[in-house]
Amino acid sequence: MNTFTVQPGGALTGNARVPGDKSISHRAIMLGALAEGETRVSGFLEGADCIATLEAFRAMGVAIERTGPGEVVIQGAGLHGLKAPAAALDMGNSGTAMRLLCGVLAGQPFDSELVGDESLTGRPMRRVTEPLARMGATIETSDDGTPPLRVRGGAALKGTEHVLNVASAQVKSALLLAGLWAEGRTCVTEPAPTRDHTERMLAGFGYAVERDGPRACVNGGGRLLASPVDVPADISSAAFFLVGASIAAGSRMRLEHVGINPTRTGIIDILRLMGAEIRVLDEREAGGEPVADIEVEAAALRGIEIPTELVPLAIDEFPAIFVAAACAEGETVLTGAEELRVKESDRIQVMADGLSALGVSCEVQPDGIRIRGGDGFTGGEVESHDDHRIAMSFAMAGLRASAPITIRNCANVATSFPNFVELACAAGLDLEAA
Repeated sequence: MNTFTVQPGGALTGNARVPGDKSISHRAIMLGALAEGETRVSGFLEGADCIATLEAFRAMGVAIERTGPGEVVIQGAGLHGLKAPAAALDMGNSGTAMRLLCGVLAGQPFDSELVGDESLTGRPMRRVTEPLARMGATIETSDDGTPPLRVRGGAALKGTEHVLNVASAQVKSALLLAGLWAEGRTCVTEPAPTRDHTERMLAGFGYAVERDGPRACVNGGGRLLASPVDVPADISSAAFFLVGASIAAGSRMRLEHVGINPTRTGIIDILRLMGAEIRVLDEREAGGEPVADIEVEAAALRGIEIPTELVPLAIDEFPAIFVAAACAEGETVLTGAEELRVKESDRIQVMADGLSALGVSCEVQPDGIRIRGGDGFTGGEVESHDDHRIAMSFAMAGLRASAPITIRNCANVATSFPNFVELACAAGLDLEAA
């Protein structure tokens, strides 16, 4: 499934449930492995990224069984029960897994090494390793601050007050997880809200988390107690259908059991500001996370200046939002999004290159982009640079294209959305994978 070919036109209709939330699936495996007792996870995302996390904990002696589609049973080892892995832990393409595991491994009595694929090996890690070092951890990186990471065991971690310069849920989570093994109190203050799945799930596993606005704190020396986890559908995966249905005339979809954590709903807020017809229905709670069904139908979108306060709340969804912007009347401007340059690819530049190849006028800025929308897309060929969200975003562009679109290097779609082609085709996208 390395190349996508999308025929122009069509509409998205019907009901769909996208795969489980990637961020929550990672954390469910981690906390279940570190808890005392048996944790049952339902809705687990069986994508390559989350499987890498699962296999890493198996390699550290945790018994984990996959009992059915999306069903995982974990026999927790407790906070002090992990064993030294026999080889380096391969995180594949997952920056979340690598950064969060830095926090977990920093408190272990054994040495360990984290490696990844070519893309992950080029991603910056000092943003995690340097604050962990202030807690007493010893983590070696390459000269460029990239993987592989070598974590020295036996460090006596000290609770520390961290004030982050860049809003990052991965950094925040790594520091809070390290705080479980630290002496004293570990606090993290963010410059803007980011996803709070770690704080919610720690509380769900019985570990006290003190939260006061942008500040979250844990005290070391506690225990995690096994708890069932119901993983909702991933709003980052739903985003492609929210955009696709918004831009394609005649579309109307209902996306079921989607996580609507308020730190993740920037995609809904931004699309609504652009004029999208999105309704959030039957709000409820599952496993400590708010969920709902989301209904979306085609609408005439308009360009906007994206509010900077919404940027951290939609950081993973911007490739899809850029596709919406290309179909919106007028100009869309994004600023304050430097974080996009250090994702699986430089998502600002890669999306700009693809938009330009498909006839869309755009201007790249250091921290964002300016997109002049209107008529949609010509046909053509784009390069995803092995970035799953780039590939799926340009697949949806086919709904407003005048000729076929070919997208190269799409295999990494399996990291977050293994049944994307099947679900998109069932909804009405004329997509072929080869």
